[in-house]
Amino acid sequence: MVVISKSILRDFGAEHPDAIDAMNDWYYLVKEADWGAPGEVRLMFNSVDYVGNDRFVFNIRGNRYRLVAMIFFDIRTIFIRFVGTHADYDKVDVTII
Repeated sequence: MVVISKSILRDFGAEHPDAIDAMNDWYYLVKEADWGAPGEVRLMFNSVDYVGNDRFVFNIRGNRYRLVAMIFFDIRTIFIRFVGTHADYDKVDVTII
C-alpha cells in the first residue's frame, strides 16, 4: 500500500518519543500490505475499527495513541488523517477529518 504521509508520523514521534517504534511498526506493516477489502485490514490489525467515510481507526501502542486513516482499496492508497493521544481522539469527529 502507498502511505501518505509519513511526515505526520515523524512529527508526532518528535512530540511523543515513546510512540516512535509503534508508529514505525505500523507504517512498515501497512506499506507491505496488499489489502483489497476491509476484512483484510482486520486480519492484520484485529482491533481496527471502520468508522465510515473510508476511515479506519488503528490503536497504537496498546491503545495509548490513535491513528485515523482513509483507505482506498482500489488504488492501494492510505491517507493518514489524524494521529493523537486517546484524549485528543475523543475530541474530534473522525468521520470528517
